[in-house]
Amino acid sequence: MNKWIKGSMGMILAAALLSGCGQNNNNEKGGASASAQPSSGSEASGKTLTLGTSADYPPYEFHKVVDGKDTIVGFDIEIAKDIAEDMGAKLEVKDLPFESLLNELASGRVDMVISGLSPTPERAKAVDLSDIYYKAEQAVVVREEDKDKFATMDALKGAKLGVQTGSIQQDIAKGIEGAKLTSLGKISEIVLQLQSGRVDASIMEGPVAKSFVQNVKGLAIADAKPPVEDDGYVIGVKKGNKELLDSVNQTIARLSKDGKIDQYVTEANELAESK
Repeated sequence: MNKWIKGSMGMILAAALLSGCGQNNNNEKGGASASAQPSSGSEASGKTLTLGTSADYPPYEFHKVVDGKDTIVGFDIEIAKDIAEDMGAKLEVKDLPFESLLNELASGRVDMVISGLSPTPERAKAVDLSDIYYKAEQAVVVREEDKDKFATMDALKGAKLGVQTGSIQQDIAKGIEGAKLTSLGKISEIVLQLQSGRVDASIMEGPVAKSFVQNVKGLAIADAKPPVEDDGYVIGVKKGNKELLDSVNQTIARLSKDGKIDQYVTEANELAESK
């Protein structure tokens, strides 16, 4: 799934059927495509690999002006580029509402989904899931002045919590006694609720939380440590598309062995934090 308010409002873009980023609503909305550099030599192959993502979840996937052009970037996007290059295909990126991604995949309008997708049993029934490519911890984001107030998860009992609709974080929040949940589609919307005092805290992915705190004035990561509720992140492909799934897994294995994914995470965090 994140990420300031993008330029403290413009840089905030953020993500379940997809988790940590994960949502599972069935709404469908058209999404805009944004530029993502195609793999070298892929134009000649004639093949196009269409990626569905919700590009509001830095450092996973987010919009950034690069060389004067609105571009979808992030470490998920770098992984997608490698998958396309290994297949000899051109990568096309479609920015879609988070809750519509799996519907788009099942319908064949996109070939794969990368958007901080957790491997839940429900998702495994709907689409085929790749091997794990990344794991992240959860974090509690609060207003700076409330940092000491939320030192433990028990301190969140009865609090007003902002979470992403259908996400793993929403499931965590539901388990907190007396918590009053505000569920929204975008992390950026949750941050606005937090800034305005409508919610007391938000549970987010660790990298996403870090990006927002570094780019949005007045936020902090509390000492409270949410439980780990997922096994990491995977890539979704249409049910039965074994050829693509095998190719995706081969690329994941190569990137993991070479240490490239950690490199992409670091670079994406730096890009998200830059003005």
